Amino acid sequence: MAIAHFYFHGELNYFLPRHHQQVKISHFFEERASIKDMIESLGVPHPEVDFINVNGNYVNFSYIVLDGDTINVYPISARSTIIPSVSVMPEALTIIRFVLDIHLGKLATSLRLLGFDTLYRNDYEDAKLAEISYSQGRILLTRDKGLLMRSLVTYGYYVRNINPQQQIIEVLGRYDLFKLISPFKRCLRCNGLLEPVDKQSIIDKLPETVRSQIDEFRRCQDCVVYRRRHRIYWKGSHYERLQHFIDKVLNSERDE
Repeated sequence: MAIAHFYFHGELNYFLPRHHQQVKISHFFEERASIKDMIESLGVPHPEVDFINVNGNYVNFSYIVLDGDTINVYPISARSTIIPSVSVMPEALTIIRFVLDIHLGKLATSLRLLGFDTLYRNDYEDAKLAEISYSQGRILLTRDKGLLMRSLVTYGYYVRNINPQQQIIEVLGRYDLFKLISPFKRCLRCNGLLEPVDKQSIIDKLPETVRSQIDEFRRCQDCVVYRRRHRIYWKGSHYERLQHFIDKVLNSERDE
């Protein structure tokens, strides 16, 4: 039986059982396997890995693990101190877009509120989520480690926080998105872009109090709801609450 020695660095220990965290893991194996498959068999999803060093040399995911190998596995945060010659992280996306699993509905709403293209439905199957992420070049955000291990998933991240307000700060920090925040440009219901609309053209669709107090409106270009009418947005009583949330998010970057 062959043996390989693994060291997982930084936040990759999050995915390991307690007795394997921050220690050398001696992994016994019999069958020939790629280093990608072996890393995931130990519990770490491949999209979370940035680079791998085997016996002093950097390798990619196709490397076949050999008896006696000493393997160091690093997350993206390790780049602050190490510059690898080979990275398993895919090329950075030029356009940041997301697709989220069923566990992250509130995070999806927050991302849309801040202007980020975010797909979310509570009936997406795991296979569909992986296919959307792959075919559309979307970052898959999930609380399901197994979903992140699907071979189709190239861009993905396991959201650590369970508090929705902390989740949005975590994701913005992970992908350095604070400067790309553009609030109130997407429909919170369907992700469609909002466009200005003349008040007179929609006045018959407005509550009586809104007609007399509000003059600026936007409507979703895509979302057709409530008897096939476009969803309409205005600065109502909810606006101050949403703006307070946005201010807290922006201030969180300054506090870091």
